[in-house]
Amino acid sequence: MIPLRDDIPAKKFPIVNIWLIVINLLVFAYEFQLGPGLESFIVQHGFVPARFFYQQQVAFFDPARFLPVFASMFLHGSLLHVLGNMWFLYIFGDNVEDSMGHGRYLAFYLLCGVAAVALQAVFSPQSQVPMIGASGAISGVLGGYLLTFPKARILTLLPIFILFYLVEIPAYIFLILWFVIQFLQGTVHVLTVGSLVKGGVAWWAHVGGFGAGALLIPFFRNRRRGYYNSRLQAR
Repeated sequence: MIPLRDDIPAKKFPIVNIWLIVINLLVFAYEFQLGPGLESFIVQHGFVPARFFYQQQVAFFDPARFLPVFASMFLHGSLLHVLGNMWFLYIFGDNVEDSMGHGRYLAFYLLCGVAAVALQAVFSPQSQVPMIGASGAISGVLGGYLLTFPKARILTLLPIFILFYLVEIPAYIFLILWFVIQFLQGTVHVLTVGSLVKGGVAWWAHVGGFGAGALLIPFFRNRRRGYYNSRLQAR
């Protein structure tokens, strides 16, 4: 399922969301020009669970231990990876930012990213594979969107075998289905011997980010902006 747009216009320009997209794209452009040095750059700045938990050379509360938690949110492994993430952020992030304000949205985004990294690390504490990507933080945005705009309509490109269909799907169906897929994929990886230390998609980061977004949104959403709930309930 590929979301194309939603039917909730933002009331204010989503400056933070746009800057998050721009920064991610600029960082990827920098990665692209590194050539053979890219792998060492990813290893240095990506989040490596084993290095975080078992590194003896750095004190546990040294900022150097925690910096990759945030740096990894802005790194991507391929053009498809970064474009897919940024598209989801573009579709869903503007409304979530609009519901809480710029500063709160930035804090919300980063906290969801931290929660995503934390849950994935819990499931693979001995992994030496760098975790990178904004998808954990973006999953938090999706969790926040689900609780704020459950009845929004998502115009979706739906591939069925070799055919593609355009359908409007209620946000709560689209996002719950998305979450169930992430959860099932994560469960399959847990049950697959060695899957947690060999790389691949960090499914539990998606689950952790989404759950954090759903839990945090009541504390970050600006209750004075009741326009959304009343509009959606009138449908």
